Amino acid sequence: MSDTRQQIEELINNNQVVLFMKGTRSFPQCGFSARAIEVFKRCGVQIKDVNILADGGMRQAIKDYSNWPTIPQAYVNGQFIGGSDIILEMYESGELQKLLGVQGGDAAQAKAPNLTVTAAAQAAFAGAVSGAASGEVLRFDVSPTFQHDLFFGPVVKDDFIITAGTLTVHVSRGAAPRADGVTIDFVEGPAGAGFKIENPNEPAKVRSLGVKELKAKLDAGESVQLFDVRGETERAIAKLAQAKPFDDKALAGVAKNATIVLHCHHGGRSRTACERLVQDGFTNVFNLTGGIDAWSTDVDSTVPRY
Repeated sequence: MSDTRQQIEELINNNQVVLFMKGTRSFPQCGFSARAIEVFKRCGVQIKDVNILADGGMRQAIKDYSNWPTIPQAYVNGQFIGGSDIILEMYESGELQKLLGVQGGDAAQAKAPNLTVTAAAQAAFAGAVSGAASGEVLRFDVSPTFQHDLFFGPVVKDDFIITAGTLTVHVSRGAAPRADGVTIDFVEGPAGAGFKIENPNEPAKVRSLGVKELKAKLDAGESVQLFDVRGETERAIAKLAQAKPFDDKALAGVAKNATIVLHCHHGGRSRTACERLVQDGFTNVFNLTGGIDAWSTDVDSTVPRY
């Protein structure tokens, strides 16, 4: 048995929940890994995170071990569960909570959502409803990342069935808390007519900040929490003097409404980290467009490029 395979088996056997992921539980580096972490956090369980980006051998070894081609991969009580989509499905059905031995969860405690469909939206759907395939119903879904979807699909056990004017809309128990208070309208716009969805539950969104805008804020003495999500190797090559490393202790004591700016090399990794902060309830989060490379080219050429 290889050392890596033995390490995998020890991790799985010694921890209730093991998540092989991109990044860490504090700093997921892909949206799917972030989603998986969020689900387990909702269940209130301890997670053993294994960052496959820090170990190239582990990345391939876990795929071979599980016979599963993608990351993240979750194990619960020694049993392979799957990736983020399966984890979410199990959570929303309550199956994951049973496996973990925890009570309830969002789906179990959910109440029927209050859904408003305007007269214009009802009229727009009238023809489509009459033409739906046999056995299909109008469904409304709100994903954990607040992507909205209106579609025709099969009835799902324990659906909430909402009457909205002339329409009957099915909402899953998992999506119900996120759908509560939503208004669905049908409006005319510059690009034509379409559905407009307003959701009061949707969290703040990540905003972009240009390097010159950041410099202006810093020069004006504005209160800005600036963090660098790159690792030590990259920071040794080039760094912004005002930026602090973004690690597990980085946000200790930082208010949820503080102005937070994250940067990386070009802006991709910091965008992922920003999305995570928004999910954690921070409301004033900015991603530095172009990262430190843009700072070097547009603000301070003494910062090395690499």
